[in-house]
Amino acid sequence: MDSRLTAYIAGLGSDAQSAAKALMTATTDQKNEALRAAATALREAKPELLKANAEDVASVGDSRPDSFIDRLKLTDERVEGIASAIEQIAELPDPVGRLLSTTDRPNGLKIERVAVPIGVIGMIYESRPNVGADASALCLKSGNAVILRGGSESGNSTRVIVKCMQKGLKSAGLPGKAVQTVETTDRGAVKALLHAVDYVDLVIPRGGRGLVELVRDEAKVPTLLHLDGNCHSYIHAEADIDKALDVVRNAKLRRTGVCGATESIVVDRAIAKDVLPRLVDVMEGCELRGDAEAREIEPRLAEASDEDWSTEYLDAIASVKLVDGLDEAIGFVSKNSSGHTDAILTEDKDAARRFMTSIDSAVVMHNASTQFSDGGEFGMGAEIGIATGKMHARGPVGLEQLTSFKYLVHGAGQTRP
Repeated sequence: MDSRLTAYIAGLGSDAQSAAKALMTATTDQKNEALRAAATALREAKPELLKANAEDVASVGDSRPDSFIDRLKLTDERVEGIASAIEQIAELPDPVGRLLSTTDRPNGLKIERVAVPIGVIGMIYESRPNVGADASALCLKSGNAVILRGGSESGNSTRVIVKCMQKGLKSAGLPGKAVQTVETTDRGAVKALLHAVDYVDLVIPRGGRGLVELVRDEAKVPTLLHLDGNCHSYIHAEADIDKALDVVRNAKLRRTGVCGATESIVVDRAIAKDVLPRLVDVMEGCELRGDAEAREIEPRLAEASDEDWSTEYLDAIASVKLVDGLDEAIGFVSKNSSGHTDAILTEDKDAARRFMTSIDSAVVMHNASTQFSDGGEFGMGAEIGIATGKMHARGPVGLEQLTSFKYLVHGAGQTRP
């Protein structure tokens, strides 16, 4: 590994550690003041941010699909959304210092388990500039310092966002280096961050499978993984078809480039002849790829390959699979889902309950768009990612999930025999 990159990351890590110590004892009022000031700074810097973002978009050119450009691009509305999300985080309860449990022992000891910050978070993500703002705000409120390593495509946007976050921190008397960004585009810096065990307490990747697998395979520090979003929407035989089609259209096409977008539409054979023609009609603008049986019913479907069942398209493409009832649907989704978000559309509450308890994904929905799988929609203000693993945190990662805990033991002179 390049020693210069190792030294560079060590410098960021050392500054982040010092900042994390200050945040550990920061008051709730200080953190909220910093967040509100950062939101104000973002609004004031909107012309600068939009100009920087336009440069980022121009640098990509035609080399990436429209869905990638959509994730990268900022507008007046999206900048306001970023600022508003930061303010919403300021309004949420402080997760630090929460009393999680208390135990009174027979010997008189009182043992309390309380929430504490994790420390220094390394956030590695790809094209979406708002991820840097959300991560910074969530880490600040939860008492953690953060080192951002965004994709090179969003570098100009990220620098402006970080400057605004640092301005907010300083205005509240907190260290600006609680939020830092890796300036170099050298990919070796990612590996250096993943190996920075002396400085970084947790790394969270947010992006495509390639990035997440790189982090999983290379990291020496603990990780909280966010795998791809191969999300399913299953239209059960007892679905309200009008309602189901409306939900599925939103789940796929509201924004095709988000990880909560439905990628695979599963349809019960019992209602396929009624559903498929209407599905093609309502999904205008989306390429639907079906299995052979589905294409016999609806010839407008393109041919699906085996790879389609496990593909996260992040584009206006979806696969369509016919199944023979609930059990086959559960088996198909369980086999192909990435464990992010899956949904059943049905008016049969028993079927919904069995699907929801049988599918082992981080988020399972009934009669709702998979695009609700989002920290903001869950009342978290924002999210740092959707954790698809099973340890520490699962689903949208918000403030509570960015804390650990420690035990406080109160005694009156007890000694152990």
